[in-house]
Amino acid sequence: MGRRRRRRRRLGRQGDLLPRRTCLQAHNEKSDNCTLRADNDRIRSENVKMKERLRKTLCNTCCQNNPAGANPYFDEQKLRMENARLKEEVDRVANITSKYFGRPSTHHLPLPQQDPILQSEDTLENFITPSVVDQDLPGNNPTLGIPYPFQQILDHDKPFLMNLASNAMEEVIQLLQSNEPFWIKSTSDGREVLQLQAYQMSFPKSHQSDSGTRTEASRDSSIVMMSGRMLVDAFMNSNKWMELFPTIVSNATTIDVVTFNVTGNTIGSVILMYQELQILSPLVPTRELFVLRCSKQIEPNSWVIVDVSVDYLLGNNADAFAKKLPSGCLISEMQNGCSKVTWVEHMEIQEKNPIHTFQNIVTTGVAFEARRWVSSLRRMAERNTLFISAAIADDLGGVIPTPEAKQSTMKLAQRMVERFCDAFSGSITNKWIVLSGPNDAHQVYFHKTNSFGLSGQTISATASVWLPFNPERLFGFLKDEQNRNLWEVSDEEVKFQRLAHFVNGSNTGNSISLLNEIKSTTNLLMLQESCIDATGSLIVYSPLELSTMDKIMRGEDMSLVQVMVSGFMIIPDNGFAAAVGGAASSSSAPAAQPMGSLLTLGLQIEAADLRKESVSAINRKIGLTMEKIKAVMASFT
Repeated sequence: MGRRRRRRRRLGRQGDLLPRRTCLQAHNEKSDNCTLRADNDRIRSENVKMKERLRKTLCNTCCQNNPAGANPYFDEQKLRMENARLKEEVDRVANITSKYFGRPSTHHLPLPQQDPILQSEDTLENFITPSVVDQDLPGNNPTLGIPYPFQQILDHDKPFLMNLASNAMEEVIQLLQSNEPFWIKSTSDGREVLQLQAYQMSFPKSHQSDSGTRTEASRDSSIVMMSGRMLVDAFMNSNKWMELFPTIVSNATTIDVVTFNVTGNTIGSVILMYQELQILSPLVPTRELFVLRCSKQIEPNSWVIVDVSVDYLLGNNADAFAKKLPSGCLISEMQNGCSKVTWVEHMEIQEKNPIHTFQNIVTTGVAFEARRWVSSLRRMAERNTLFISAAIADDLGGVIPTPEAKQSTMKLAQRMVERFCDAFSGSITNKWIVLSGPNDAHQVYFHKTNSFGLSGQTISATASVWLPFNPERLFGFLKDEQNRNLWEVSDEEVKFQRLAHFVNGSNTGNSISLLNEIKSTTNLLMLQESCIDATGSLIVYSPLELSTMDKIMRGEDMSLVQVMVSGFMIIPDNGFAAAVGGAASSSSAPAAQPMGSLLTLGLQIEAADLRKESVSAINRKIGLTMEKIKAVMASFT
């Protein structure tokens, strides 16, 4: 009996230890739950107040005759904003849990399902935040299209970012609206370049540029065939922005929404964006940027869009250090529905590796100057306008039977251009390798990708060369199908017949052609689009099966049609020395050369694998094509 009692006492004393530990944990959890309840009550109270303010604002402005809550679109946006705010609260609580209980917190990187959207019922600068999905994503997230880890924006970073955006907006507005002493004319080509001494006196920087860093800064303006409202909407949407600049922007991704405008604040929407800017050649590394982009309406029909780098997110991952100093554009809507766009482009650059062939246009600041952005925007705006008018056009351009077929042809041609720009850029997603032999006249770069809808892989090969010929004459020669037999490498003479042709810009060089190879045994046609502006030209072509053309003629959707693209990129290389006194002269330039062109040839083929025989055949074809072009152009002079 005594032994049983003593054993019960020992078990009781040992068992008391577990309840005491559990009580301590329960006390901590209870304390934490109380904090969460208090936070949730505060959030609910804020939601109620915000809903009431939104309801009153909505009724007083755009829904005066409707009962409160009768606008489901606006209600949806309020729910999205509420979800985004609650997600931030969850992240904060997760961090507290990590600190007090030793458990690792899971960081959520917001994945935008769509870019900030423009609410048609409200004023233009009032952008609404996109929906946010709670999802665990690593830093190097392929869904976002960013190839390596980057530092995530946290709540305590946002006041700094908002201040950065506000200061950048003030600086860009002053640079856009001022002339002397900031802007001077380049003596070599008439560009407007920034007078660095005057700029630094007015906008002193807190940091000193590293040795070897050069500054590029230029300004340009033009009339664009798009309304101001459409332009602002496109600029605040990364996908639409990429479509406007296919030859310049190889990647653009909205990472986060720093703030959004609901009631007309001084600064409109502020978004964090990843950008990758390109020249269509693997010889020039892309410029990678993390930028804040913000919008502001400064007058009833005028808006300013501003970019400024948040360079600490990028680190030293890029091959070329690029920092965008406050840059942007002024969009002034005109009564005829067009807009005047004034553009300021201002960057600091430091290449880690030497650039060959393209060194002159890169080091003199021409490669990414403001004129290139404005020229591309003007050309794409004209194309989009003519695409819309094609639905009611009488001139269908040849064998194309209906307006729907013409629009379908234009869509497919645009996909060709976008695929060409994606395939032959120096983007880090393209793993280029040099496979030229010792006897090859040109250095040929290769990369391969899996082919959607095809049995093998797509092999992309490209080479670039400087030619002493006028770029406009070279463009006219290459785009004319009657000259194709003069440069095409083939076992037999190649001649093409034009079946359809229509212009898609104010310059007749901007056109789309449907070609048929004469005396060909294959049932293939050739679709070609040519583009030209003040800063370069592009010729892209792709063979098409007759069955595909039948679908085009019926006006069917061409979004899933696989195309194998090839073509040429031509960039004027004037060989000028650096402009005096301007930003273009902050680095030494090569010695002057005669008027010439930088020609890049890109070929795509389908192959099961990249074998030595196919590499030799591609190298031979590219080399012979370049030599034939050079010989024929020389005979014309």
